[in-house]
Amino acid sequence: MHIVILVLVEVLIVIGLSRLVGLGFRSIKQPLVIGEIVAGIMLGPSLFGLVAPHVAVTLFPPETFPFLNVLSQVGLIFFMFLIGLELNPKYLSGQLEVAVLTSHVSILVPFSLGTLLAVLLYPLVSNASVSFTAFALFLGAAMSITAFPVLARIITENNLQGTRLGTLALTCAAVDDVTAWCLLAVAIAVARTGNFASAIPTIIASIVYIGLMLTAGRWFLQRLAKHYLRAGRLSQLLLAGIYMGVVASALITELIGIHLIFGAFLLGAAMPKNEDLVRELAVKTEDFVLIFLLPIFFAYSGLKTQIGLLNRPELWLLCALILGVAIAGKYVGTYVAARVSGINKREASALGWLMNTRGLTELIVLNIGLELGVISPLIFTMLVIMALVTTFMTSPLLEWTYPKKLIRLDVVESESAAETDATAGSETYVRPYRILVPVANPSTQKGLVQLAVSIALNSRHPAVVNPLSLIEFEEDYAFESTPVEADRLIAQRRQQLEELINTLEPVETRSHVRPIIRISSNVARETAQIAALKQVDLILVGWHRPAFSSNRLGGRVGQMLTTAPVDVAVFVDKGGKQLESLLVPYSANIHDDLALILALRLLINRETCMLQILQVVPENHLKDELSYELHRMMEQLPSSVRDRIEIKIVQAPEPIQAVVEASKNVDLTIAGTSRTWGIERQTLGRYTDQLAIQCCSSLLITRRYSQVTAHLASVLTEVSSQEPTFRN
Repeated sequence: MHIVILVLVEVLIVIGLSRLVGLGFRSIKQPLVIGEIVAGIMLGPSLFGLVAPHVAVTLFPPETFPFLNVLSQVGLIFFMFLIGLELNPKYLSGQLEVAVLTSHVSILVPFSLGTLLAVLLYPLVSNASVSFTAFALFLGAAMSITAFPVLARIITENNLQGTRLGTLALTCAAVDDVTAWCLLAVAIAVARTGNFASAIPTIIASIVYIGLMLTAGRWFLQRLAKHYLRAGRLSQLLLAGIYMGVVASALITELIGIHLIFGAFLLGAAMPKNEDLVRELAVKTEDFVLIFLLPIFFAYSGLKTQIGLLNRPELWLLCALILGVAIAGKYVGTYVAARVSGINKREASALGWLMNTRGLTELIVLNIGLELGVISPLIFTMLVIMALVTTFMTSPLLEWTYPKKLIRLDVVESESAAETDATAGSETYVRPYRILVPVANPSTQKGLVQLAVSIALNSRHPAVVNPLSLIEFEEDYAFESTPVEADRLIAQRRQQLEELINTLEPVETRSHVRPIIRISSNVARETAQIAALKQVDLILVGWHRPAFSSNRLGGRVGQMLTTAPVDVAVFVDKGGKQLESLLVPYSANIHDDLALILALRLLINRETCMLQILQVVPENHLKDELSYELHRMMEQLPSSVRDRIEIKIVQAPEPIQAVVEASKNVDLTIAGTSRTWGIERQTLGRYTDQLAIQCCSSLLITRRYSQVTAHLASVLTEVSSQEPTFRN
């Protein structure tokens, strides 16, 4: 019972630390799994055992290792099943000839270099109990691995899944995955039997079993899929049958003489790729495996990783040599093959760095090698360092080679070209007035998009409204973040936005509303970058209350406002359907100027709309004058517009209350705010946050980024006439 309690305490520590360190690594734009691997190493002799050896031995005594090993093996079996499950044939549909050549060269080169490296390493770090053939095969296979799950998530996060580079990388990684696992199976068979000739029966038995799984096994699994379709859900009985199949397949491959993980992977790969079945099966399986079992595998690996074994300069040189061979073999092999296939330099280089990702897959391979005794703890530690470094370097090197801004620019240019074609009719292209509208929930934000349409669209100047929907994933290995599932979510979100657009009035405005959907790891930053690339004139964002802040302009909205390089307005929708009467509280700052400019644009676009400019001044004070820019704009307005403007001056000790009172009689109040959002700086005598709470009408809060943006210039030239100038 004492051992059971100790194991449960270890599990508690492992899960907590792996999540904590994993989130820390995510904050520096690294896969969460890298942080979890590092957390496992921290618990082992490399850190915890070094800093507090007595505590480490007390918490992680050797007698608990078999229990952790069993849990980690179960976790590996079901994780490999998930990898096989997400290995979709769709990944093999793009540029297959190029991908087969590139992936096989990207395996052949590092495999060859790995076997040559084995000639140097074998007498230094191995012993006579391990045959050179097994050692060389295993080292070559370890050098050849690409971590398909990590690569797939990197592609999704960078919105590359629809590009030529993303499609090619996924196809290469899928082919690489299958080939590398076959090589590893041969290496394991040789390691267990002692030489290649003795391993031939094992290899033949493995091929026979693979053939059976891909024929009879797939036929049986198809029957299960049909049962699922009839039932409409994944019942516990059906799930139990599938899990039994996973374990049975793992046992068969272990009995054949390769390893448990191959049977689990094979069953996952053979599963029918019905979208609903795969999604429900993955969702039901992944949480427990990824949160509970996989961190135990990392901890168990960490307990066997002893960085302290590298205690001499020459050993660190050997480690650097292994790292150099791994990087050069994978990158150079991929780059050369891609260039020969006609891929340009930038994409070939990016593909090389993507294929150099190893991550968790490499860790699985290394643990098998250590378990079989093919590699020693010393070479195991060197290869773990290699796996971490090659995975860690992927994201920054990909960003350096193929920056996200170039990816976005490629997409934006194609979208802009489509818009140019849509507006082709005039001899010269005129840049449209553009509003970007972040839409988190299409079902509840019709009012936000309708307001953007009202501000943007008129018959005098082209305009475009871009509803922007960013899909943010919380977990690196969650099934929803796989490229195929991400594409499904993007298509689903696009349909929701199209349904919203089809409800907008008037009908003729709908063709000017063009949605943008992206995958994003940082919504505020992505919005700001798209705004800059699209050259938008205004970001119109909906208000939401932050979960952990009393400031209504904090949270993600606050982040967006502090990073967006354009004018921004926040819409607090109080449910009003009409837009016939506007109120602009004016106190002579640049943000109030933007509020008035947007109100005038609405006035020009909507012939029945009325505007009241409210100037609240303390008793015995002079009213604030309109800025020179606004005076000039007012003077250009025709009488049909000026006649619908009323300037009202109110003396009151509490300006905010005067504004709230005036808002009772209007449909929309448009108010400027201070330069710094969320800071206690007065705009109307009180905080804008208080106005958001108390205002009786819907509220639009404006923040002006630059006085260069001319929201009215495009329409004033058309509506101006020789009328008497506007007077206060």
